[in-house]
Amino acid sequence: MTKFPMTVEGAEKLRLELEQLKKVDRPRIVTAIAEAREHGDLKENAEYHAAREQQGFCEGRIQEIEGKLGNAQIIDISKMPAGDKVIFGSTVDILNLDTDQLQTYKIVGDDEADVKANMISVSSPIARALIGKEVGDVVLVRTPAGEVEYEIDAVRYC
Repeated sequence: MTKFPMTVEGAEKLRLELEQLKKVDRPRIVTAIAEAREHGDLKENAEYHAAREQQGFCEGRIQEIEGKLGNAQIIDISKMPAGDKVIFGSTVDILNLDTDQLQTYKIVGDDEADVKANMISVSSPIARALIGKEVGDVVLVRTPAGEVEYEIDAVRYC
């Protein structure tokens, strides 16, 4: 089975969500179903049907998270010796050579990506162009708007 890279923080976030679903949400939904059953006829009981639907979503999410954690290759970037090479989990400062705009991105797993938080997926065009390069290298990134040149300004393993 293929393993998918994930940061320690991403794995912890999923574990916390799984714990919330199993220990808080699941029991609450079971209680709601039991209370709705007490109201009688289940065919026309909207509370019962809503609770059952919630239960389905909750159980589906639990299975999804367990699958992701089971197939995760958790990489702790802080244990890597410091270097100038861009690798999974590193934080990279890149300079857009056309606009002189400096951008900072952390390269993370697909499920952890959040562009608003400057966390990009390892499979994104920018990350694929950066992986394996070093400080001072110029990379060409193909975007929907065209090709953009970036210079790697700094790399941090944190």
